[in-house]
Amino acid sequence: AMREMFAKGADAYQWGHRYNVVGVRLVVGKGSMIVSDGADHARRRRASQSAFSRPRLDGLVPMILRRTDAALDSLLRSSPPGEQIDLYPVGRSLILGITLDAFFGPRLAARADEIGGLLQRPQDFIEAPALEQLPRPWPYGRRSKVRQDRRALDEIVDEEIARRRVDPTAARDDLLGALIADDALSIEEIRDQAATAIGAGFDTTSAALAWMLVRVGRSPDAWARLKTEADVVLGSPGSTGSAVPGDRSTLNDLAYSRNVVHESLRLHPAGLVGVRVAARDIELGGYAVRRGTLVVWSPHLAGRDPVTWTDPLQFDPDRFVGLTPEQQALADQAWVPFGRGPHMCLGFGLAQMELTLIISRFAQRLVAMSSADVPRPVGMVVNRPTGGAILQVTTHSGELR
Repeated sequence: AMREMFAKGADAYQWGHRYNVVGVRLVVGKGSMIVSDGADHARRRRASQSAFSRPRLDGLVPMILRRTDAALDSLLRSSPPGEQIDLYPVGRSLILGITLDAFFGPRLAARADEIGGLLQRPQDFIEAPALEQLPRPWPYGRRSKVRQDRRALDEIVDEEIARRRVDPTAARDDLLGALIADDALSIEEIRDQAATAIGAGFDTTSAALAWMLVRVGRSPDAWARLKTEADVVLGSPGSTGSAVPGDRSTLNDLAYSRNVVHESLRLHPAGLVGVRVAARDIELGGYAVRRGTLVVWSPHLAGRDPVTWTDPLQFDPDRFVGLTPEQQALADQAWVPFGRGPHMCLGFGLAQMELTLIISRFAQRLVAMSSADVPRPVGMVVNRPTGGAILQVTTHSGELR
């Protein structure tokens, strides 16, 4: 269906995309890394880079496990045994808290509900049809409300920036700290990177978690293998096992969980399509592409290409085990849920780490199963399962505590 859309509706898609970019800029700001290019993009990306270093990400492991346990504790207290539960909002709230804590510290994470509310209307706006994103001649409407929410988010970020600048003991080596420390960034650019990081950092990852729960919930064997691995690596449910700040062994030892994440992202990348505008005349796959042409590519189609993947529609985490160097190179080329090149998602390491730890802990403490068909995807900006991630949830003892 996507191939037909590209073949028959290329002109309409190009027109719609250009207006969607206008909508995205309204939400994240003109100074956001994701809507900039060239020297501006490189400068803004460089300012954020240190917050995504491997040692710093490794130090977040205990926090992610603690927050996952807190979310599961709340779920187990509020849900009767064997109930059908939509785990998408559970994961969405969890990942928003993790994102805010990782990027801005526990003070902003404590305001997750407030910040999540300010993000919802802007995210709904960029998912709306292109015609609804067009500027209107009157001062009130959806665009005006989106601007209002963005101003409220900026005020929260400004308050935290001011606190850190006045009180040296409030400094942190997180994303906001890296942005503040870069003298080349204006206050408007700092706000734009902050808004981008929050929105992109939790919306896409929570959708990816929903898809993973949908897939693993239909595979009792996969769920059991995740639990067995988590029991060995993470210790007893609710503990963090050997997970200490800066310790890489926890993630290294969750090998099957990583493959589950890898396989789910192959089938269900958060973005169905990616776009680039040719900066100069090039030849691509034997085709002449003129400067200014909108080039549309799809990680969704690349992840389901039968030339690359055996039985591509089958959910099989073991497909990544024992690959030859040639097979590995081909798989690396076709597995692009985070993009590629200088515009590759900066948070790809954090996203994979979150998903690996969360699915391990979920499997360790819950039994979440479904026999229903895999739902259809919805959303062109963020691809998520229609109807959420509905699974029947119990504990391993058969009762919710």
